[in-house]
Amino acid sequence: MSITAIIVVVVAFLIIISGLKILFEYERGVIFRLGRITGVRGPGFIIVIPFLEKMVRVSLRLVTMDVPPQDVITKDNVSVKVNAVVYFRVVEPNRAILQVENYLYATSQLAQTTLRSILGQVELDELLSEREKLNIKLQEVLDKQTDSWGIKVTMVEVKYVDLPQEMQRAMAKQAEAERERRAKVISAEGEFQASAKIAEASEILSVNPVSLQLRFLQTMHDMASSERASTIILPLPIDMLSAFAKKDEKTDS
Repeated sequence: MSITAIIVVVVAFLIIISGLKILFEYERGVIFRLGRITGVRGPGFIIVIPFLEKMVRVSLRLVTMDVPPQDVITKDNVSVKVNAVVYFRVVEPNRAILQVENYLYATSQLAQTTLRSILGQVELDELLSEREKLNIKLQEVLDKQTDSWGIKVTMVEVKYVDLPQEMQRAMAKQAEAERERRAKVISAEGEFQASAKIAEASEILSVNPVSLQLRFLQTMHDMASSERASTIILPLPIDMLSAFAKKDEKTDS
């Protein structure tokens, strides 16, 4: 066999080998024949006709895309920096290749503009307290806009909200004032409940004067049994002094 024949056989073999493709389970191949799309192939072993067909690999796995921090002015005119993460996947490979030049870049840019647009319509308090609601709204808007590209946005999560230092100090003062207000309200409620119980106790003690004396003696016992040394001034009831005064009058008479 001549050298020319050997070269021809080797070249033919290499061309045939170049047309053999293996696609993983999570991959699909969009096939173009002479510039026209003929369908989607895979997964597994496929054959692409050299020089006539071209294959574009598309992954069907879930893509996690980090949205860079965006300057957002909220509805109440507060400037914040917000970043998010978008989870999406390709569900129709042919549309993802035909409808948009680079679906990854297009989805990233669309996520950035949507993030600024949606969060600019809410106030700062809603952005901080109702993040789950905003995540659902962002996911619905993005999914609707990328549906024509054959892309399914499964979830959007607002990761971080960076507040200016002045706003952080103002919010800290507001939170401190709120805690002081709650403490004063709780203290006032305690005083009110204590006064009501004292009033009930006074009514019970006023029924029998002896009970008041017993309560007085119990209080003196508690004071005397304390560990701290102290001087106790014991007031005597007026009734006891009047009894002694009557006794002195009888003696004089």
